[in-house]
Amino acid sequence: MAARGGGCPRVAVVLLAAALVFTQETVGGDLQPVLVAAGGGNGGQGGGAAAPPAAGGGGSRCEEITIPMCRGIGYNLTSMPNELNHDTQEEAGLEVHQFWPLVEIKCSADLKFFLCSMYAPICIEDYRKPLLACRSVCERARAGCAPLMQKYGFQWPERMACDKLPSYGDPDNLCMEQNNRTEFSPAPTSPRPTRRPGLPGVAPPPLPPPPRCRPGVKNPKNCIPSLQDSLPSDCDCRCRPPLVPIERSSPYYNRSISVGGEPDCGFPCHGVFFNPEERDFATMWISLWSSLCCVSTLMTLITFLIDTERFKYPERPIVYLSACYFMVSVGYLVRVSLGHDEVACDGRMIRYSASGPIPCTLVFLLVYFFGMASSIWWVVLSFTWFLAAGLKWGNEAIAGYSQYFHLAAWFVPTVKAVGVLFLEGVDGDPVAGICYVGNQNVDNLRLFVLGPLLVYLLLGTSFLFGGFVSLFRIRNVIKQQGGLSGRSKADKLEKLMMRIGVFSVLYTVPAMVVIGCHLYESSQHEKWTMPLVCPCERERPRPLYSVLMLKYFMALAVGITSGVWIWSGKTLGSWRRFCRRISCAGPAHPALINPGKQRVVKQQYVLPAGESGTLLAGPHIAASGSLHQPPLSHV
Repeated sequence: MAARGGGCPRVAVVLLAAALVFTQETVGGDLQPVLVAAGGGNGGQGGGAAAPPAAGGGGSRCEEITIPMCRGIGYNLTSMPNELNHDTQEEAGLEVHQFWPLVEIKCSADLKFFLCSMYAPICIEDYRKPLLACRSVCERARAGCAPLMQKYGFQWPERMACDKLPSYGDPDNLCMEQNNRTEFSPAPTSPRPTRRPGLPGVAPPPLPPPPRCRPGVKNPKNCIPSLQDSLPSDCDCRCRPPLVPIERSSPYYNRSISVGGEPDCGFPCHGVFFNPEERDFATMWISLWSSLCCVSTLMTLITFLIDTERFKYPERPIVYLSACYFMVSVGYLVRVSLGHDEVACDGRMIRYSASGPIPCTLVFLLVYFFGMASSIWWVVLSFTWFLAAGLKWGNEAIAGYSQYFHLAAWFVPTVKAVGVLFLEGVDGDPVAGICYVGNQNVDNLRLFVLGPLLVYLLLGTSFLFGGFVSLFRIRNVIKQQGGLSGRSKADKLEKLMMRIGVFSVLYTVPAMVVIGCHLYESSQHEKWTMPLVCPCERERPRPLYSVLMLKYFMALAVGITSGVWIWSGKTLGSWRRFCRRISCAGPAHPALINPGKQRVVKQQYVLPAGESGTLLAGPHIAASGSLHQPPLSHV
């Protein structure tokens, strides 16, 4: 019985191989499939005994192949359903013909045979186990065509994975291998008839060529589309992974949310352009610079609180500018502490049109409101310098308008922030993980960010330039006076001009870089998003990672460098006096007091004897009587 049981499968394989015509030699240059089995090497285990059951089960029957692309492939019969769960040949034909352009351009000699073995598998009477193409056939087809598919934005189908197919020479599974004794040649205009496997008879008459699909008319289901019609086009645009389609049940549905012009389509929570390592570095990068900005601006604010009288106009706006950047850095640190998903994401999708979630709104107000306020305080600072240097105003006269400065610096950002919230323009940044305006809507970016920043930069630079011109003119007048007193005043004025110049560069350069980065994003946004929904785009650009990292750094750099203005010996003296007051160590050290002759002016300032007025008010304007302020180098 053992011998009998071990020989039956072996005999079945021999009879099956004898019945098939797959081992016929190549005729007329056509490639023929070859049945490959090694079922005799396992003793009692017959070849094909481990093959999975047929898709259709025992009830499926063989039928003539009607799929145009698979006629004349080397066998005439198939059965449905196939391994891809198509119930009819019409259904399978509609899907397999999507690959016709690849077959027509001959990216692989094995592609057509492989596709037909999957969509129209061979059917053999009295044999109900699936016979698929060998893994080597799939691998050759994939090697030839997958690069071309990727060029157009397609991936090799997962359900056609080659590792799911039996290997060539597998003793436990039958598979079909292409006869590669001849080179691939163009398919004949009419398929060569083949004999029905296992049955004698005359070959059937030649089949007519499959019809071509024609535009503008009703075509049969089994027509073959032309190469031009089948290649991806702009009409093939749709919301495809990794983008997130917005369902009808979503509150975002039908709210003008789109990607690349495709409606009801959104970005995933962490974006699509950067890998996890780049996203992790972005979090570390933002944490580093926001922490430094927080420490630097906090030192400036504490110094101001310790010695308030030291910061007079026109320099006092520096304190308010530092306070704004302190709040901006707090906004970034809140994002770091809460996490990317909590602030910028709404489930799987990045947050759109947000006006309600507290973490998102809080981060938006801290970063946007105080960021815009800092820009206006920069304009106020430049304007007060212009009043002092260009129009010869004293600090009391400038301070008389301080309420208007505060009104402009706080009211304008308030109106803009309320407008953004009212228009529901807050959205998530998939890279930084913050909530801002214009991350997903270029129009909002231009209206609420780019436009105001450009106006503030132009105004501030204009006032700054006018003040520098006046300072140079005053410097020349002082130098013409000569004498020891004139040289001393000129030296102090030159130091003041140098400090103002350094601080101006430390603000204008980061501001210009941030504006440039926003311009880059607004101009390239469509080029980045269109290929995501329309894979026909040959080029698939992505944002420059370095540009985005530079933007986040420059957005905080002004706060880090704002301490430049107070980095002096006077700041050290203020902190020493403060520490002595805290520790009750008595009066300041005598070395901190100028041993020279001194007099008190209004019991507020200690000035060297013989000096009055301001460095900006030289002897040629001292008679006006309206300029009574300490020197600008007092800070």
